[in-house]
Amino acid sequence: MPKTFKRGDHVSWNSEAGRVRGHILRVHTGDVDYKGYTHHASPDDPQYEIKSDKTDHVALHKGRALRLLRS
Repeated sequence: MPKTFKRGDHVSWNSEAGRVRGHILRVHTGDVDYKGYTHHASPDDPQYEIKSDKTDHVALHKGRALRLLRS
């Protein structure tokens, strides 16, 4: 069963620049077009829209790529 997160959760994930931290803005449970790509999502395997703490960059990731951080 995939990890599930909710809006507002503080999470981290790996990127080309290293470990990044941010907060979940939205949970997508259906396919979403973002930055020219279709990101596939479902209620059982959602995509999470996350805003980086440092750069304000917004990214989409599946739950398996994320780690929940303590507040």
